[in-house]
Amino acid sequence: MNFSNIKRVLILGIIIVAVVCLLPTFTNTWPHKKINLGLDLQGGMHLVLEVQSEEAVNAEIDRTISQLKLDLKDEKIRHMGITKTADHTIIAKISGAENRPEVEELLSDEYAGFEIPSVKTIDGGISFTLRLPGKESDSIKKMATEQALETIRNRIDEFGVSEPDIRIQSGNRILLQLPGISDPERAKGLIGKTAQLTFQLVDEQGDVNAAIDGKPPVGDQILYQVKKHTDTGRQTQIPFLIKKHVELDGSHLTNARVEFDQFQQPQVGIEFSRKGARIFERITGANINKRLAIVLDKNVYSAPNIKDRISGGKAVITGQFSLEEATDLAIALRAGSLPAPVKIIEERTVGPTLGADSVRTGLISMMVGGALVVLFMVIYYKGAGLIADVALIVNILLIGGGLAFFDATLTLPGIAGIILTIGMAVDANVIIFERIREELRTGHSPKAAVDAGYDRATLTIMDANVTTLIAAIVLFQFGTGPIKGFAVTLGLGIVASLFTALILSKSLYDMILANKQSDTLSI
Repeated sequence: MNFSNIKRVLILGIIIVAVVCLLPTFTNTWPHKKINLGLDLQGGMHLVLEVQSEEAVNAEIDRTISQLKLDLKDEKIRHMGITKTADHTIIAKISGAENRPEVEELLSDEYAGFEIPSVKTIDGGISFTLRLPGKESDSIKKMATEQALETIRNRIDEFGVSEPDIRIQSGNRILLQLPGISDPERAKGLIGKTAQLTFQLVDEQGDVNAAIDGKPPVGDQILYQVKKHTDTGRQTQIPFLIKKHVELDGSHLTNARVEFDQFQQPQVGIEFSRKGARIFERITGANINKRLAIVLDKNVYSAPNIKDRISGGKAVITGQFSLEEATDLAIALRAGSLPAPVKIIEERTVGPTLGADSVRTGLISMMVGGALVVLFMVIYYKGAGLIADVALIVNILLIGGGLAFFDATLTLPGIAGIILTIGMAVDANVIIFERIREELRTGHSPKAAVDAGYDRATLTIMDANVTTLIAAIVLFQFGTGPIKGFAVTLGLGIVASLFTALILSKSLYDMILANKQSDTLSI
């Protein structure tokens, strides 16, 4: 097999691969990869979220304070108060200066991530200052954004959105593109729900009303349960005096699902891990005849009375849910809690009707432009124009196959990129054909004219297309959204144009001239 035949087989193989990749877009066939339509073509929601990563640092400081209190209690070391300041600093006042060596050893062993810039002697004891280093703080913020990204992705996957685009845009910002979504408000509620689940004891001894009017007792806080009256639709808030100490949190959850009670009202059944089940059994066994509040995002959902030790690691969250609300809560709990609250800073919604109009007008413009180009090439370049038209059709097939193969998303600017590359592909053929015409005018044979025309035009075409390809790569690297979609189709189109203009059309010419006896060429 000579080189020409090998080249033709490779060309045919590339075209077949492009067609195979493109077929699943129109039929349910292997390899089940298809061109995804962007928001502007099928409708949907575009969101930019900002993770309140500073809250994650504050939460870490609060956890450290709680753990330090427990560690000091285990070591039988009394303290006069452990507080935090605004600059990620903890002030721990320890009773008795003689406890300094034990506290220093504890801090060096268990709290090595904190700096200790100062240790001062105070009345009745000693004061330690613990500061979270800037590098550690930045690491917590970065991890919070990455964890929020994964949590939101899990929620969206369970919500049932097909082909979502979820990625970190920059710093603590997350970009979400949710095509084809029909209920934007529900999606926003699910995405923004922090879903921090805790189990905390109700302070039965304290006076709730006095706490509301004044200051809650040390170690307590006021949280509310919202109840909705089904007959009037009015909402009332019921205050609870809740102990700040978290007995159990949502990190021990393994499952959450929608269930129905004896009155067929939706509720959320939850299951704990083996460790969580043991903790839950210990909590319920030690607090019989006390109330345990189920708190989600600082709202009390229920505060049942513990009648007996509960084993098996299962519990139920009730709260006058609708089926949709119970489903979303179960999804949020299964996906895990957000490490910090998120704030929507940019929002765009494209309706499906507008998206369908965009598809129709985009396809019409592409077909009209393509038809005019095809007609022009046939009229002006005759037989050579037919070769250019075949190359143009293959060019479009290759672009479509490439979009499907790379799971790329086609947007309205992407269609503009395809139309632009159609023009660039024709431009390459025009340069080649004009070179061939010049060679024919000097008296060369058709075969020699074609070879010389391609040789002389190749460098010019490569220069023009490679510089445009570099621009497309830059747009893809630094652009976002529609700009990136334009860059993808432009880049694929340039590569396809080089292939069809320099390789495919030359191979077609070689096949025609190999069997041509005439000294004329239809160009």
